[in-house]
Amino acid sequence: MESVKQEQHANQLARGGLLDRFFKLTEHRTTIKTELLAGLTTFVTMAYIIFVNPNIMATAGIDHGAAFVATCIGAALGCFLMGLYANWPVGLAPGMGLNAFFTYTVVGEMGYSWEIALGAVFISGVLFMIMSLSKIREWLLNSIPMSLRFAMGAGVGLFLGLIGLKTAGIVVDSPATLLTMGSFSNPSALLAAVCFLMIAVLSHRNVFGAILFSMLGVTAIGWALGLVEYGGLVSMPPSLAPTFLAMDIAGAFNVAMISVILAFLFVNMFDTAGTLMGVAHRANLVDEDGKIQNLSKALKADSTSSVVGAMVGCPPVTSYVESAAGVAAGGRTGLTAITVGLLFLAAMFFAPLAGMIPAYATAGALIYVAMLMMSGMAHIDWKDHTDTIPAIVTVVMMPLTFSIANGIALGFLTYATLKLLTGQSDKVSLSLYALCVIFIAKFAFL
Repeated sequence: MESVKQEQHANQLARGGLLDRFFKLTEHRTTIKTELLAGLTTFVTMAYIIFVNPNIMATAGIDHGAAFVATCIGAALGCFLMGLYANWPVGLAPGMGLNAFFTYTVVGEMGYSWEIALGAVFISGVLFMIMSLSKIREWLLNSIPMSLRFAMGAGVGLFLGLIGLKTAGIVVDSPATLLTMGSFSNPSALLAAVCFLMIAVLSHRNVFGAILFSMLGVTAIGWALGLVEYGGLVSMPPSLAPTFLAMDIAGAFNVAMISVILAFLFVNMFDTAGTLMGVAHRANLVDEDGKIQNLSKALKADSTSSVVGAMVGCPPVTSYVESAAGVAAGGRTGLTAITVGLLFLAAMFFAPLAGMIPAYATAGALIYVAMLMMSGMAHIDWKDHTDTIPAIVTVVMMPLTFSIANGIALGFLTYATLKLLTGQSDKVSLSLYALCVIFIAKFAFL
């Protein structure tokens, strides 16, 4: 008996030694237990996506069960790439905002099939990969002014918020005023508002998994009121067949899709860069010279994840800022990301629960996430109107035109025009001028 215990103890040490060497745990001053707990923390803070994303994608005509499995697999594969290749404590999943753009603009407004939309996601992911493997990424990142970078994130947030308000019935259409307030006598509007307020209060109090538990809580309220039908909690995962390799790449090679592909690319690229840089500083991944360790590998892992995600049926898979919660819990290496990925795979067995989450619970989460994304506007220089006006145009026009692509295009055109006419043409890069030509052609001929 004693020999068996000794052998088990030796095996545990060996496993710990292997993980220590591969993930450099000692070097990063962390332990296996700390990394596992950090991974659990990150997963709980971002697990809402496994309920939100399938609901949004189902609106585009994608099978809900397949979208649920695709979300879990796409997120898991992204986490594994980030953990094993870059050794970063960052969780990945389908991007909020980009999934709404996919469904409500590309499929709903522009009328493309979801297969063609997935093709556009695949192409943008390939372009992101190519850029990550070359100096083009750095050149393009530096060529887009900071004000427009922050405005893109805030605009996506406002776009997401409008979709949440519309889905909940808090904001409805009006023939007289275009938009007006809905009625809170409608249970969907009231429960969406309750969900939003629950998330805001719990987040302020630093409650673990505020978004996830608020969505589940409001779902339970809906079930008690007879608005939600209980369908079970656990089952075998639904089939991925409806979305696996279903993207129509040839259909996405359309002149009218250029702005869509660029929108997927820009939002994903700048959101990823901002998230990774922020997490790097919190995780002490910056050396004495200010250089971020393995940043290039992290960007490559992220860009590859979008390609792989499109293959299983996901909108762009990207790094999540919620990873900062895991870092705050002590996560420092890729073992944290691997843990998040394994938990996403385990979540596939909770498809019945995902199918029970009502639209108003999803809407409450969308509205809250939208508010967080708006915070980027605080970093814009409000004293220079040639910076602030294009930023405001970008932010406002995304929801009002119901298109991230149109908001980016109009913001870029406004920026270039104002700088040119105020004698600041040197602040406009050649790449920005080239993009403006493309956007002008889009508005003139498409």
